[in-house]
Amino acid sequence: MGELNVRSQAAFPHFRTVMKRLFLTSLLIVMSVMSLTACSAQKPAGHLQTIKQAGVIKVGTSADYPPFEYIDNSGKKLGFDIALMEEIARHLGVKLEWVDMPFDSLTSAVQDGKLDAAISAINYSEACAGMVSYSEPYYLSGDVLVVAESFTGQISKPVDAASYKVGVQTGATQDYWLVENLVDTGMLPQTRLFRYERADQAAKDLKKGIIEVWMTDTIVGQALVQQLGGIKVVYQGTLSSSPLYVILQKDDQSLQVEINKIIWELDDQGFIQQLALQYIAGIQ
Repeated sequence: MGELNVRSQAAFPHFRTVMKRLFLTSLLIVMSVMSLTACSAQKPAGHLQTIKQAGVIKVGTSADYPPFEYIDNSGKKLGFDIALMEEIARHLGVKLEWVDMPFDSLTSAVQDGKLDAAISAINYSEACAGMVSYSEPYYLSGDVLVVAESFTGQISKPVDAASYKVGVQTGATQDYWLVENLVDTGMLPQTRLFRYERADQAAKDLKKGIIEVWMTDTIVGQALVQQLGGIKVVYQGTLSSSPLYVILQKDDQSLQVEINKIIWELDDQGFIQQLALQYIAGIQ
C-alpha cells in the first residue's frame, strides 16, 4: 500500500487544483475521486501506520525450536522469541497475531507480504538479504567456559575442556557444539559429558566439584557467576551461537526503525537479559 501511495502522489502533484476544477467535466470528476482515494491524508503513510491503524501485527514463527519457540501441553506458544515479540507488540500498541508455519517458509511469507514480520531464532543470510530486511540483532550472546575458582587446570582454548568433566544444558547449542567438536572426534569421552535440564543445576554442580568445566551461553554464565559466586569465566567467544534477528518485508523502513528502537530500549532495561535467564537458563 505504501508503494501505491508514492506512485499516486507523483501522478497527481496538483491535487488541490484538480479539486477546484471538479465540476468542469465528468472526466475530471473521475480523476479527482481516484486522487482522493489514493492520496487521502487518512491513509497510512507507511507499513507501520498500516499496522497501527489495523491494530494488529501478523508475525510468523516455527514453534518447534525450544527454548526460543515451542508449544506447551495446553497449546500455548512459549519461548524467548515468543515473549520478546509479545513485548514488542505491546510497545507498538497493537495485538499480536501468530502464524505458525515451517521454518523454511517464513522468509518467502514475509517477502510476499503474507506476514508483517517473522521471528524464529533466525540468523542473517546473504541469500535472504535480497528478499527481506533484518532488524538489529536482538540477541548477541556467545559462549563461555566456566570453572570453579579453585580450579587448578589450564584452559586457553575451547578444546582444552576435553581433558575435564564437562557440564552442559541438554539441547542447548553448546550441547551440539561439544558433541560435534569434542565427543564425535574422540577428544571427550561420552562418560565425561554431563547433561542438565537447567543451567543453574550445572553451575551448582560445578561449584560442588561434580563437574570441572561448564559450557553455556555468555549471558547465562555471567549472570550465574555473579549470583552464585565461587565460579569464574575462563574463556569467552563465539562457538555455537550467532546473532538473531527479526525479519521484515524488504525496505520496510518505518517498521524496521520502530522495532529497532524497541529492541534497544528492552536491552537497556535488562528485559532481554531476563528472557535469557528465564528461557535459556531455565531460571524463573
